[in-house]
Amino acid sequence: MDYCQVLKKCYKVGKITDESPLILITCSGVSNTGKLTAQVGGILAQKEPDLFEGYLHAKQSTRDLEAVINGGKVVVIDGCGDRCAAKKLKSLRITPHIHIIATEEGIVKNGMADPKFEEIETLIAAVRREVRQ
Repeated sequence: MDYCQVLKKCYKVGKITDESPLILITCSGVSNTGKLTAQVGGILAQKEPDLFEGYLHAKQSTRDLEAVINGGKVVVIDGCGDRCAAKKLKSLRITPHIHIIATEEGIVKNGMADPKFEEIETLIAAVRREVRQ
């Protein structure tokens, strides 16, 4: 069953040939770094549709996350050291294959500001670097 067709908030972004597809989970925070992770996920879904098989925000229900992850290799992008997305997955006993934290990539958490273009590019480059290693 293709769970991304069933779920309203799952963005199916293409198939890859690897037996263990990559699934992207982003932070759901409201700070600039949380918003940044969501924007980066959406941009990657558009610009590189074969990179991830599924993409969800961590705020999705436990059932939705489990259904979409379904054995895939999980890539988590958290906005800051609070690690909200990783913590939610930990509660499901899911360990990320790759875990990227925006603030560890030099992006400053500064409240409710909108993400800057440079920050978006920096985080996209970090995701590409880690996924392609």
